[in-house]
Amino acid sequence: MTLTTPRVHVALAVSDLARSVAFYEQLFDQAPVKNRPGYAKFELTSPRMNFTLNEVAKVQVPPKPAHYGIEVAKPADVSAFARRVGQAGLDTLAEDNVTCCYAVMDKVWVHDPDGHAWEVFAITQADAPSLSPAQSLDDASDEAPCCGPSCCT
Repeated sequence: MTLTTPRVHVALAVSDLARSVAFYEQLFDQAPVKNRPGYAKFELTSPRMNFTLNEVAKVQVPPKPAHYGIEVAKPADVSAFARRVGQAGLDTLAEDNVTCCYAVMDKVWVHDPDGHAWEVFAITQADAPSLSPAQSLDDASDEAPCCGPSCCT
């Protein structure tokens, strides 16, 4: 394979490769291109990403609210994603018309078997006057102000 345009590479440590492959097949709506003992690779075209799973004995999930996200073009795409993964049996959390990161958006959240949070979102208003209703950068807090599941509602 010859790479013609750049793509993001994300490698996640997972505790159970088979469970994680099943989850990510539903999340990405495709099977991995490589599935070997302790390793699986997805080559995604939308979003353009080389995404790999590496099985380890113990997974360290980043402190909350760290997460991964996929921005889609319109709210209908968020709804379609939520329906698809919901029908596959994945638990979702929908947040519509929320202010997050100085924008207004619709989003849906899912968590992989090790607790990694994923959001699929569409921006409905590109600029908003605040970071989120839950917290602003002026707030005295040790936690990041944005944006994990339910932080912006």
